[in-house]
Amino acid sequence: MDAISLIVRSIFVDNMIFAYYLGMCSYLAVSKNVKTAMGLGFAVIFVLVLTLPINYLLENYVLKEGALQWLGESFKDVDLSVFSLLIFIAIIASTVQLVEMVIERFSPGLYNSLGIFLPLIAVNCAILGGSLFMQQRAFPNIGIATAYGFGSGIGWLLAIVGLAAIREKLQYSNVPKPLKGLGITFIVVALMGVAFMSFSGIDF
Repeated sequence: MDAISLIVRSIFVDNMIFAYYLGMCSYLAVSKNVKTAMGLGFAVIFVLVLTLPINYLLENYVLKEGALQWLGESFKDVDLSVFSLLIFIAIIASTVQLVEMVIERFSPGLYNSLGIFLPLIAVNCAILGGSLFMQQRAFPNIGIATAYGFGSGIGWLLAIVGLAAIREKLQYSNVPKPLKGLGITFIVVALMGVAFMSFSGIDF
């Protein structure tokens, strides 16, 4: 599996927002202006790139059946996969806490703009979805897993910044009163989803 092809595919074809509808709550809530959306998007990229390789190592060397064989033959039948979800969430929550402290220290304005949605990255479906897809697709090595995390994060960033830019322009547009707010936003998201579907026929 080529890392570049995987990155491009995870951005456009397997986009977390438009292909799997993951992370929609923060996607709709934080996409009101480009600056805030970009800040959250980069935070999502960082968390995905950091947590996917860690969870890959845990999955392949600790959790799945036979993963502990490196400790000795007596461990070859040990299966800790039942704890996968719990461990993945713990790793994600710890990483999000680190990101929150860094942003609060170096960018208080962005920290205040993101508000409650920054710590909520810990329960962002796109973040956990990345680790679960990594587990499901059985990537051959940690490099491919990291590439998938990076591409998925870029795809999420592209989606939220694109929507934020459109919503900023819509503030100066003559939108019919019944459609103002979330109404026109849902229509825009649907049209963006249709646009991204056009990439599904491309063979990467």
